[in-house]
Amino acid sequence: MSLVMCGIIGIFGNDDVFKDLYQGLLSIQHRGQDSAGAITYDGHFHTKKGNGLVRDIFTLDNFMRLRGNVGIGHTRYPTIGGGRGEDAQPFFVNSPFGIIMAHNGNVINYAELNKTLLEQYHRHLSSDNDVEIILNVFAQELSVQNINHIEPENIFRAVQKVFKQVKGSYSVVAYIARGGMVAFRDPYGIKPLVYGKREDGILPSFAIASESVSLNITNFSDIKNIEAGQVLFIDEERQLHKRQLAACPHSPCLFEWVYFARPDSYIDNVNVYDCRVNLGRFLAKEIRKYNLDIDVVVPVPDSARDAAIEIARFLNLKYREALVKNRYIGRTFIMPADQDRTTSVRQKLNPIPSELKGKNVLLIDDSIVRGNTSRAIIEMIRECGAKKVYFGSYSPPLRFPCVYGIDMQTKGEFIARNATIDQIAKKIGADKVIYQSLESLKKAVQKGNKKIPQFCGACFDGLYPTGDVTADVLKSIEIDRKTIQKNQQEIEI
Repeated sequence: MSLVMCGIIGIFGNDDVFKDLYQGLLSIQHRGQDSAGAITYDGHFHTKKGNGLVRDIFTLDNFMRLRGNVGIGHTRYPTIGGGRGEDAQPFFVNSPFGIIMAHNGNVINYAELNKTLLEQYHRHLSSDNDVEIILNVFAQELSVQNINHIEPENIFRAVQKVFKQVKGSYSVVAYIARGGMVAFRDPYGIKPLVYGKREDGILPSFAIASESVSLNITNFSDIKNIEAGQVLFIDEERQLHKRQLAACPHSPCLFEWVYFARPDSYIDNVNVYDCRVNLGRFLAKEIRKYNLDIDVVVPVPDSARDAAIEIARFLNLKYREALVKNRYIGRTFIMPADQDRTTSVRQKLNPIPSELKGKNVLLIDDSIVRGNTSRAIIEMIRECGAKKVYFGSYSPPLRFPCVYGIDMQTKGEFIARNATIDQIAKKIGADKVIYQSLESLKKAVQKGNKKIPQFCGACFDGLYPTGDVTADVLKSIEIDRKTIQKNQQEIEI
């Protein structure tokens, strides 16, 4: 199965929506740079998918061809390898009615449901992408209702069945031909999902997206969260229907605020920029305990900038942009292979030696996952003549596999797994490593929204909120991951 961190957007408008869909996809390009796709509807479904960046996949011809007042778009990155263009989302099933769907997240019981769909319902999946699981479960549950016209209750019953059968994390947007647009968020609300409205015709337009920034730039307002366990249905008359179908404790992914989301986005009513500033302040208090001789604070661009500025301000230290980023190189964490990540660091970042030579440098980054990127950056800093290099991470140590859709699936991938802080520092070549505490990370987010009862911080503490992640599940995922790695290496050879 394909575990991915993605961006989704769906628009139900009055005129051709692809222009807005395209702009929305550009705004969430950071959530996936491997492939992208879009399907629009004008009585017929029109599809375009491909590998690469949004701007490279969609041409002027696509703008002319992707007609319709409904559209769904998706950006994706894979766990390993480049992936196939046809595996890009959205996906389509022709019965009942014709349904398109895209999602962000990961289905834990993929293999089990794949077998059930094939053996019991004779539904054959055409890819390794787990959105096909959700799409076919949803379609099957609509089919058994034997309906000629979609009503809200039909949607609510089908999604309730999805919640009962599909385990894991998933934020979903779908459109049913001549039926309406559907969106729902898994019972724990692990992945983000928002919707907005725009008064631009006799009927209002609606949009649904992973991040609020996609709705901001396309002039949608009255932006609200789709809550954990909630389903939203917009019928053909543009009437909005909502229902709460699950009452599990809301557990949003902490890594959204740490790394994935744009600073101008709001995730569950918490502004990402404000959160990262708070993270910088909390980490500064931790750094101050060590009485380090620091000459300059340097962020690893871009996500660490907001925290680093606050750290320098709080500690009354010089702040310098001593690492210059090539903005035409993708995000290294979401690159598909370790070799690509390490090679790309030199292409992506170039130091300014005059700001580093003879200095004790405090580098600030959002996290340390595998350690390859951190090690390469520290080597560059030392080559510029820095006396000492301290490394501050504004997230806690990552030690446990993520099964909810982030490319951290095996315990062996974490440099902090079974290692002390001093051992981590030695591995990446730092004079000292200072981590944020998990308590401070949660506190920084809750300053923006005290109503969030708990979080998914499984990659930090090994506590999986869905309660169904056993040792056997983790072992199975690790075996699958290693098999895929081996097959990919054989293909490359």
